[in-house]
Amino acid sequence: MANEKTKVDLIFKGCDLGDALSKILSSSPAEIIAALTDAGIKGRGGAGFPTGLKWKFASEQKSDKKYVICNADEGEPGTFKDRVIFEKVPEKVFLGMLAGAKAIGADEGYIYLRDEYTYLADELQRGLDAFNAKVSGAGFKFKIHLRMGAGAYVCGEETSLIESMEGKRGEPRNKPPFPVVEGFMNKPTIVNNVETLVYAMMIAVFGAANFKQYGTKDSRGGKVFSVSGDTPKAGIYELEFGMSLKDFVDEFGSGDTKAVQVGGASGFCVPRKKFAETIIGFEGMPTGGSMMLFDSPRSMYRVLKNYLEFFEEESCGQCTPCRVGCQQLLKGVEMVKRGEKNPEHLDVLCRVAETMRDASKCGLGQSVPNAFLSILDNFREEILY
Repeated sequence: MANEKTKVDLIFKGCDLGDALSKILSSSPAEIIAALTDAGIKGRGGAGFPTGLKWKFASEQKSDKKYVICNADEGEPGTFKDRVIFEKVPEKVFLGMLAGAKAIGADEGYIYLRDEYTYLADELQRGLDAFNAKVSGAGFKFKIHLRMGAGAYVCGEETSLIESMEGKRGEPRNKPPFPVVEGFMNKPTIVNNVETLVYAMMIAVFGAANFKQYGTKDSRGGKVFSVSGDTPKAGIYELEFGMSLKDFVDEFGSGDTKAVQVGGASGFCVPRKKFAETIIGFEGMPTGGSMMLFDSPRSMYRVLKNYLEFFEEESCGQCTPCRVGCQQLLKGVEMVKRGEKNPEHLDVLCRVAETMRDASKCGLGQSVPNAFLSILDNFREEILY
């Protein structure tokens, strides 16, 4: 069973704050970056960029000011793991940011917390005040601030997040330059999500070997999954990368799972016939953590319509492919369902989706086709009838 064979206990495992603080502060920037590189850790937000490489790039920049940002704008539908991490082990996130600061030479950090998590703010601020005092008392110049988000899905994209932090409308920037070169206030900045920072802290403190014992060659370590939908075991689970989707469904499914949406609304819908061949990891099906299970009675048309309504609402409107594309995909599938367009119109919509993937400015428009095309490929009959 997946929960027995692939369970990982890194994220929520306790550690001594004082010892971890001392270990990070006594390590050199090169040692921290080398540990992350050796561990092979990749960003846990879904894109999977090597964390050690990101920190190395930022460390090489010559600047009088650098920043570390924790991306806690957990807006992906079906994802609720970062909230639990902050509730249970917030100090590990702080320590991860400290490790990043030591590695790149930053003296200031920010936690960008999604607006819907306002109820966490007071407790987090108290924890930050105590942590900042410990760091200052240890003689290291680094202070973490709490910044509330703007309540927009697109602000989960790192440059949109930075724009929001600077008091502007949350819209993606053109890249390059990347944030490691010109980020917050046009200074070198590393932006990592909550889970990535915790793993980075564990690697910096305890070494790469413990992390590398989990996962696969291409997907090292574990992953925290938010399990929801038609499942008797909804909740948060830390599991190894590299397990098959069949093993996952055997553990968390109801016995009648026909599809799993891997990676939330921006991810891919995998049908039952592909469970055994689908690997959960960067060499197979990467995910930011959301795993939504759907049983046979579930209407995949309604699932798709729900996703498209979400994206139409959350598109920032800056680029035409995303702004117009989201509208046309939603209108198109509704018209086909009502019989106002013939079934061949779905092929036209597929071409629209491909254009969005190629021409949209940021990950929002580029990822809308993931769910759209995978649901159409595998459940077209549920759109037509």
